[in-house]
Amino acid sequence: MDTSSPQQPEQPQPPSDRPVQLAKPEQPPVPVTRVAEAELRASDADRERIAELLRDAYAEGRLTVEEHAERIEAAYGAKTLGELVPLTRDLPSHPVAAGEAVVAPAPRPAPVPLPPARNEPTDMVAVFGGATRKGRWRVGSVIRATAIFGGIEIDLTDAVFESPEVEITVNAFFGGVSVRVPENVTLVGTGFGIFGGFDVREQTAPDPHAPVVRVKGSAIFGGADAKARKGKKLKEWTRHQLRR
Repeated sequence: MDTSSPQQPEQPQPPSDRPVQLAKPEQPPVPVTRVAEAELRASDADRERIAELLRDAYAEGRLTVEEHAERIEAAYGAKTLGELVPLTRDLPSHPVAAGEAVVAPAPRPAPVPLPPARNEPTDMVAVFGGATRKGRWRVGSVIRATAIFGGIEIDLTDAVFESPEVEITVNAFFGGVSVRVPENVTLVGTGFGIFGGFDVREQTAPDPHAPVVRVKGSAIFGGADAKARKGKKLKEWTRHQLRR
């Protein structure tokens, strides 16, 4: 005989007051609008950095005069970083485009500091002797050279230009005056020789913002000459330092 108590029917549970949590549908990601770095406005420093790379490439013979002039003009007229990229894409140490980002070139090692430039007087005179001015010296807007039975040498290849134009007035009487300039400046001359010679080998710099050296004067029973020194490039100047 089964003596176990009969099973009681299960009582229904009262409804819970806790709200039912329903699974939320996945929300699509919110698109993020980002301006590509190539579309960012270029600064003066960005344009000057590209211009410096172009000057180095021209000095190394990687660009012709026409290519350098065309790219320099485009660099200073660029409005965005993307417009600067193609100007140095085929040159060493250039910024390149990677997707939407503009990757800057690796930083160059810190340059060795140069000795301070010398201050020199405006007038140079050589009478029965010689006078020479070369190395790192400050060049203003005016130089006057007078050679009488003597010789004067003016070397601007390592000088620091402080003016967009330098006017050199030469007077040679039974003497001589020699002027040497860097390859990347503009050189013009107006002078005459009487029983002597006045020779200025004019040149036009590919960069329209490069300094201009004007040589004028006379050579009587003497000589004066001015020309570029091969392999020497002027680097200590910028468009802002020599703004006309």
